[in-house]
Amino acid sequence: MTTALITHADCLGHVTPPGHPERVARLDHVLHAMAALDLLRIAAPRAGDADLLRCHPQAHLDRIRAALPAGGAAQLDADTWLSPGSEEAARRAAGAAVRAVDAVLGGEVRNAFCATRPPGHHAEQETPMGFCLFGNVAIAARHALDHHGLERVAVVDFDVHHGNGTQALLWDEPRALLVTSQQMPLWPGSGAPSERGAHGQILNVPLAPRSGGAEMRAAYETLVFPRLDAFAPELLLISAGFDAHQDDPLAELAWSTEDFRWLSRELCRRAETLCGGRVVSVLEGGYDLEALAASARAHVEELIEAGK
Repeated sequence: MTTALITHADCLGHVTPPGHPERVARLDHVLHAMAALDLLRIAAPRAGDADLLRCHPQAHLDRIRAALPAGGAAQLDADTWLSPGSEEAARRAAGAAVRAVDAVLGGEVRNAFCATRPPGHHAEQETPMGFCLFGNVAIAARHALDHHGLERVAVVDFDVHHGNGTQALLWDEPRALLVTSQQMPLWPGSGAPSERGAHGQILNVPLAPRSGGAEMRAAYETLVFPRLDAFAPELLLISAGFDAHQDDPLAELAWSTEDFRWLSRELCRRAETLCGGRVVSVLEGGYDLEALAASARAHVEELIEAGK
């Protein structure tokens, strides 16, 4: 078995204004970091409406399409922008997550990493926000449950910002466990432990500003891993944001690249025991280019080792 890298050049066509942190260079740096790794490289398909409608109403799809500019950029909110290529990029990002689920559940590969943009974990049912247009990981989770017939899927989101979109999209889904760690306080302001989902299937793990890898490891060992073990998922999805890195400009956690490596290794170890090593990881945040590239490479190296 091996590890898939799923990406598409269309994801470079989502162009944000100069100075915007979610920029084309992010994906360029990640792909450069993966260039020498032994990966099965798969072109991300374009998500169709049926894929997106698992999580978003038609009105949301229509709004994104109607807002696309003919040239230049269009602003959806203070942080979220569209360029002429943004819808195609976002559909490739969602399509990559769906394709990764198919590849892993179909036995084509042991695990997969989706190197795509824009990210997705802030997009709510009808609200694009936080650089995100479609809920990529939530769409993948629904695809695994509804198309493949799984009974239990877990999502672990270690992006420094709370995955409010994934939480909203999976709030009423008893078959999906969502575990999300995030700096608190920090935008978007959600992610308190009291936010538990309609079926108690959401675990929020706030981390204090300026806390580092030791605090993260303790939280995962005492809270996250036991919850995963108890849920016994048939597939593990990861929202892999690398903006908890100590060099990231948008937050105040102090993880190192080796902390991301440790967390990736431990998640893969549990997936091996719980679900035959079936892991789908999707890129979310990370805005210092060098830290992003190094951390993403460490993450994928652990996927490769687990997939052997």
